[in-house]
Amino acid sequence: MTIEVLEQRVRWDLDALDYNAATWVRARGHAQQPVYDVAIVGGGQSGLGAAFGLLRERVSNIIILDENPKGFEGPWDTYARMITLRTPKNITSIDLGIPSLTFRAWYEAQHGADGWSSLDKIPRGLWMAYLRWYRAVLNLPVVNDRRVERIEPLGDGVHRLHLNKGTVHARKVVLATGIQGGGDWHVPPMVERSLPRHLYAHTSGPVDYAALRGKRIAILGGGASAFDNAQHGLRHGVAEAHVFIRRKQFQRVNPIRHMERTGFTGRYIDLTDAEKYQFMASFFLRNQPPTNDTFDRAMALPGFHLHLGAPWLGLSETTDGQVAITTPEGTEMYDYVLLSTGLVTDPSLRPELADVADGILRWGDCYDPPTDLRNPMIDDHPYLGPAFQYLGRDRAASARLEGLFAFNYSGLISLGLSASALSGLKYAIPRLVEGIVRELFRADAAVLLAEHIAYDEEEFTGAREVAL
Repeated sequence: MTIEVLEQRVRWDLDALDYNAATWVRARGHAQQPVYDVAIVGGGQSGLGAAFGLLRERVSNIIILDENPKGFEGPWDTYARMITLRTPKNITSIDLGIPSLTFRAWYEAQHGADGWSSLDKIPRGLWMAYLRWYRAVLNLPVVNDRRVERIEPLGDGVHRLHLNKGTVHARKVVLATGIQGGGDWHVPPMVERSLPRHLYAHTSGPVDYAALRGKRIAILGGGASAFDNAQHGLRHGVAEAHVFIRRKQFQRVNPIRHMERTGFTGRYIDLTDAEKYQFMASFFLRNQPPTNDTFDRAMALPGFHLHLGAPWLGLSETTDGQVAITTPEGTEMYDYVLLSTGLVTDPSLRPELADVADGILRWGDCYDPPTDLRNPMIDDHPYLGPAFQYLGRDRAASARLEGLFAFNYSGLISLGLSASALSGLKYAIPRLVEGIVRELFRADAAVLLAEHIAYDEEEFTGAREVAL
């Protein structure tokens, strides 16, 4: 099979499913001020999958807005630096059950069944190439170079999205903004207090590795991104990459693998609040270790150094512009610092939510955990509805938040590993789509009911008079 043949198969599959049937949603707005039924913020895998799910439900008046240039949506060709994806290759996601749309079908069309069989994990660049193909073959309505800077509720079931270029109006807004979309990358206060901004960066942001050629860098944190960036830097000319981990022993268990093998990924939502809190308290304690191949690649590179049981006790800029880092091992000098310190989920950190963040219901508002489990990081997460919709702290806040959906990592506590995790998208997208469709139908119910009562299109065209 070739890509051309596969694309013909995709078109046939979609036609067989009546994919391009006319919408049932009643139009709002007018030519001078169109109102989209759904605006999706983010054109990465979650946003593309959400759009396809809506189109399958005949919700076609939609737009996808992405701040990046075309073909560079999401992290894969921007700040992600792993060699391969961390999820098993067989997991399905945004295909939504259509075999011809799977990564496997796309890969086999180019490399054959034997190529698929010999593939270990999905290379990062190939996953991005697949997403570009997915967008193209489905003709999804992505508008690039559009950053949503503010979401303004207008009070009539419509939100105005203020962009870097113009405005967009929409009845429903889906924030498909990835891992960092519910807050921001975490920078430890010690680093912010001790170093000027030009001496450090987060591993999930832009890093000028060309400027770091021949330099010694220190990486704080033992997650997968620490090892991804260490091997990436060393391959791009960094002289030494030192990874510092607070623990004396590695975290060896990956709780995500258990979630994938059991019903937790798809059925987490059915847990009680107490069970969800207990589950996530355990999840946060264990985090996700680096994959074996990522760790082995880093360890094999000249210039890589691993420091276990080495918390940073002191940090300062020297007079000659270096960074002095003190650990239980002593004090050493480095040229630059990278932070593999995860993220903080807090809606108040998102500029686009400035008009509504104060009214968003949080886990800390809804559930009082046992003292030994209490975790402020969990408490700050939004307490979402079953379709990823924001809920308000009071009636007025609920009205302003109506139609806003947090289809990003901030849904972790309420809905599990779903909206931003590849392994959870097959469950998350239908749940999001169903929630949006229900709201759209309910809002149009009176009009649709009146149309139904007045409906008089004749279907039977037989004899009008039948002899008795």
